[in-house]
Amino acid sequence: MRILVAAAASSVVLLPFAAQAEGVLNIFNWGEYTNPDLIRKFEETYDVKVTITDYDSNDTALAKVRQGGTDFDIVVPSSTFMQIWIDEGLLLETRPDQMENFKNVDPRWVDVAFDPGRHYSVPWQWGTTGVVVDTSVYAGDPNTSAIFLDPPEELVGKINVYPEMGDVIDLAVHYFGGESCTADMEVLRKVRDKLVEAKPKWVAMDYASIEKYVQGDYAAGISWSGASLRVRLEAPRFVHGYPKEGYPIWMDNVAVLKDAPNAENAKLFQNFIMDPENAALISAYARYANGIVGSAPYMPADMQDAPEINVPAEFLDMGSFTPACPPEVTELYTKIWTDVLK
Repeated sequence: MRILVAAAASSVVLLPFAAQAEGVLNIFNWGEYTNPDLIRKFEETYDVKVTITDYDSNDTALAKVRQGGTDFDIVVPSSTFMQIWIDEGLLLETRPDQMENFKNVDPRWVDVAFDPGRHYSVPWQWGTTGVVVDTSVYAGDPNTSAIFLDPPEELVGKINVYPEMGDVIDLAVHYFGGESCTADMEVLRKVRDKLVEAKPKWVAMDYASIEKYVQGDYAAGISWSGASLRVRLEAPRFVHGYPKEGYPIWMDNVAVLKDAPNAENAKLFQNFIMDPENAALISAYARYANGIVGSAPYMPADMQDAPEINVPAEFLDMGSFTPACPPEVTELYTKIWTDVLK
């Protein structure tokens, strides 16, 4: 299914970008995740009109593309889903590793397990999954998954858990001393029972807007690091907690769809966002790290030492990159998740 030859990929490097592109580019990306200034700059540089369609989860994006009949060129899967997209032949092998700006990719994000050597994707943003807590409501330790699994009385009925099966179950598995993608039935029974027990103590299972926290609708919840930063910048009473039991590290990645109608423009976009100034625009909007060396000086000052982006040393060893779970484990997780959603 990998039809793009190296010569085609290398043409992206050798041709003068600004003189070559025209037409359109259709991006399928997470909601509230794409900086309009980045898009405007790309459009002006390459004379390409960009349209953006939002999705709210990895599952939604995958299901939509599997159905076919879309005009999307680019999709932005999380690291835990990349292998699925590749194995199902849904992505074009664009060889970002041969593009001009690939030299800017942080070495830690080059030979990644979900796309070894980067033959399909380039970094978009990366972060951690933890919890966010309103310290005016709860003054205790925020660095634990007990915030949503065994919540203190102050937080009961004020917790939001976003409906991402992988992240929620991974946090719960670590809470009980298990490893990511475990098939240990004893651990998974504890996870299932605890999540079902905890759910009545939550007020919502939603992809919460910043306003929900700032306005006091939610006092705590599972949160991605960049989202926590945006909440704190609006309401300094909030902190991002790194669960001491273990938490996921993730990366979202820009890939080109196999049947992309504007594949050449999509490849231009991949190269474009590996430029440090452009990567900084990505981070400035959604408030996550981007994986591009040299982008930090161009990022907003309030991100330079933000604890949500720069993981404090005492929490570094608690995080781990979540792998793509094998089908049999995913099936077990899905059964647990079905019980939770009842």
